[in-house]
Amino acid sequence: MNNMSNWFLRLAVFYFVVGVAMGIGMAASQDHSLLPVHAHLNLLGWVSLALFGLFYRAVPAATSSPLAKAHFWLYVPALLVQMVLLTLLYRGNESITPALGLASVLVGLGTLCFAAVVWKHTRTTA
Repeated sequence: MNNMSNWFLRLAVFYFVVGVAMGIGMAASQDHSLLPVHAHLNLLGWVSLALFGLFYRAVPAATSSPLAKAHFWLYVPALLVQMVLLTLLYRGNESITPALGLASVLVGLGTLCFAAVVWKHTRTTA
């Protein structure tokens, strides 16, 4: 996946647009019940994906790591599912809690993959 950085950056902008639109919608309606979803969209979506993209742009050798690929394929789909399920939860559907927990664990595993990639590709040699 040579263009991993581009994919992370493009997805970051997607989450940024969705997060801003949601914020405008909440402000216009004065209904802030989805504020936690808005915050997660902006932090786990916009900010984290942008930082992932910038890291992989700065350290292109890291993209060839199997852990980098696992990072992408765990984090990206799980984040989308997590945001949909979080929205459903805050709309009153508590039956999705186990699925939301699983999606959150997958996002967490993707995050650990990224941490391992960063540690591996930023260590100094003597």
